[in-house]
Amino acid sequence: MAEMVGFIGLGIMGMPMARNLLRAGFPVVAHNRTAAKAEALAAEGARVAASPAEVARAADVVVICVTASDDVERVVLGAEGVAGIIEGVRAGAVVVDMSTISPAVTRRLAGLLAERGASLVDAPVSGGEQGAIGGTLSIMAGGEAAALERVRPVLEAMGKRITHCGPSGAGQTVKLCNQIAVVLNNLAMAEALVFCQRSGVDPAVMIEAIAAGAAGSWQISNLGPKVIARDFAPGFKVGLQQKDLRLALEAADDLDLPLAGTALVHHLFRAVEHAHGPDTGTQALVRALEALAGLEVRSDRQPSL
Repeated sequence: MAEMVGFIGLGIMGMPMARNLLRAGFPVVAHNRTAAKAEALAAEGARVAASPAEVARAADVVVICVTASDDVERVVLGAEGVAGIIEGVRAGAVVVDMSTISPAVTRRLAGLLAERGASLVDAPVSGGEQGAIGGTLSIMAGGEAAALERVRPVLEAMGKRITHCGPSGAGQTVKLCNQIAVVLNNLAMAEALVFCQRSGVDPAVMIEAIAAGAAGSWQISNLGPKVIARDFAPGFKVGLQQKDLRLALEAADDLDLPLAGTALVHHLFRAVEHAHGPDTGTQALVRALEALAGLEVRSDRQPSL
């Protein structure tokens, strides 16, 4: 029988990831701050734990999927009368943090868990909600190679590509690289759309023409059609993107490294947040440029891709 896997954080990403573990045959013990979500997973075969510490006492592999650095610290160290993983973790256990958080916080928590005889693998993901549902996430892992190999079967139930990026914190660093590249591709798409609209060319035609060439990107093919349809429902929310950009800019500041493009997108997203709220989709970056240009990108048809 497969070993028990603990899962903490049953949000938009975490719930389908935990479901994929159940489908792969892993017994799962779960905890979520909103208990109803854990109860919903229990109806599908999981056990429910009252705290992260209780999860850690029951499982040799504990997966965390929450929002931010502070959330991971609370889950690991405990807070507000709720016992954290560190109070129940077994010697030899591996904690897998699949959140996107600060590399520095990751390294500190890894050291504290090591004092209890446990390992931490930082394993942030890319692929969004659909990747979580389909089990096709790209997983960027940091930590000791032996710990990663120990949990590889667990990760393979949730992701398609698993890359060992280096020591503790390296997975988080590579995830921030991913976010830097994503937002700058998003900006490139948005500028191309605004330029195309002002020039009088159908944006759907432009997307068709460039998507398969050197300018092609995931953003052009997936977010471009949403923009011209005026669909700003979130695949990934602006508020979460901003959290990741703050992490990248803070880490760059520690490195005395300028990230001019990233900083620009961060400020443009700030305008989007103010005007349209943090829950709008990241394709709404174009709305900041539309406001500057005094136009709206749209087409009467969808591109053929």
